[in-house]
Amino acid sequence: MKDHGVVSGTKRVRENANEKEEDVVEVGSGSGSGFSQQPLQQRRLWVKNRSNAWWEQCNHPDFPEEEFKKAFHMGKATFDFICSELESVVTKKDTMLRMAIPVRQRVAVCIWRLATGEPLREVSRRFGLGISTCHKLVLEVCTAIRGVLMAKFIQWPDEIKMEEIKHEFEILSGIQNVGGSMYTTHVPIIAPKESVASYFNKRHTERNQKTSYSVTVQGVVDPKGIFTDVCIGWPGSMTDDQVLENSILYERANRGNLNGTYIVGSSGFPLTDWILVPFTHQNVTWTQHAFNEKVNDVQKVAKEAFMRLKARWSCLKKRTEVKLQDLPVVLGACCTLHNICEMRGEELRQELRFDLVDDEMVPEIVVRSMNAMKVRDQIAHKLLHHNHSGTSFL
Repeated sequence: MKDHGVVSGTKRVRENANEKEEDVVEVGSGSGSGFSQQPLQQRRLWVKNRSNAWWEQCNHPDFPEEEFKKAFHMGKATFDFICSELESVVTKKDTMLRMAIPVRQRVAVCIWRLATGEPLREVSRRFGLGISTCHKLVLEVCTAIRGVLMAKFIQWPDEIKMEEIKHEFEILSGIQNVGGSMYTTHVPIIAPKESVASYFNKRHTERNQKTSYSVTVQGVVDPKGIFTDVCIGWPGSMTDDQVLENSILYERANRGNLNGTYIVGSSGFPLTDWILVPFTHQNVTWTQHAFNEKVNDVQKVAKEAFMRLKARWSCLKKRTEVKLQDLPVVLGACCTLHNICEMRGEELRQELRFDLVDDEMVPEIVVRSMNAMKVRDQIAHKLLHHNHSGTSFL
C-alpha cells in the first residue's frame, strides 16, 4: 500500500505484506520539546490480497482482439468509445487513503458482469476488487450509461429517418408505412419480498414446470434491430397488451403523434389504428394467411433484436442479484449498449445465439378499432393484388 504522506509522524508497520497492514500513529505528549513514542492510538486497515492480473492482461495493447471480444462481447474500439463517452461522469479522484479505480477498469467491471452474467464473487476475482466494490461499480456505470447515453442512442426517429425506416420495411414485407417492429420479453428475477403475485410469470412457470418471476422489457426496433423505443420494468404477470397500455409509446400514439405510421406486433398485442397484428381466428383465408406471413417477417426483426440483446448481455437470461428497484437502470443500460454495438457493426458471435421463447397471450379484446379491421383487410388484399404475398400456405 502506497504511503501518500497522510499523517505526519506516522510509522507504517506491515505484519504480513500479502494480507494486512497496521498503521501505528505516534503523537506528541508532555511539555517542552520532548516527544513520547508511545502509540496512544492504533488503527488497523485489513486489506485482502487480490490479483487483477486477468484484467491487466485484457487491458494490455497486445491483448488479441478476438479474445477481448470473447470476454466483453464487443471489440476494443467500441469499448474505448464507451469509456470516452463516460469518462467525465465515472472518473473518481484519488483520496488520501487510496488510489481511484481507473475509468477503463470501472467500465470493464460493469460490461463484463453484464456480458457474462457471472456472480459478483467471480467479478471480484477477475478484477482484483472487493465484492461490494464490484456491485457498486456495476450500478454506478449502469446509472451513467442510462443517464448520459440512453437519450443519445435510443431515439424515436425524426421525419427523415422515419421515411427511411418505412422504405426498408416495405422492401422487406410489401407493407407500406411500417415504422417499427415491436416485441416484449421477460427478464427472470428472484422472487421479490413485496408484491410477489405481481411478478409471478404464470406462462413461463407452466412451460418450464418451475416457479418463475420476471419483469418485462417492451421495445420497438428499426429494420436493423436498433431500439427506437423501450418500456422497462413492468411486472411479469402483466400481458403484452397491458404493458403496452402503460407505455409512453401508447400515450404518444393515442395523441395522434404517429401520423399514419404502423407498428407491427405479434398476436399478443391488440389491433388498433396504429398497431398491425396477424389474424388470429381459426380457418383464415389465403389472403389472411399470406398477410400473416408478411407481418411475421417484420416481427422477426424485433424478436431477433431481443435475442441479440439477451445473448450479448447474458445477465438478462439469469435470475439476477440486482435489487428490484435497481433493475430498470441495469436494463436501460443493456438496451443502450445493444444500440451502441449494433450501430458500430459489432457482430454477435455464433456460439452466443439461442432460440428466444416468450409466451404470447392473445388479448381478451383483440380488436380495439373497427376501422383498423377494415384497414388491415385492405392491406392484406393489396399485398395479394400486388403479388407481395409469397406464401407457403398449402
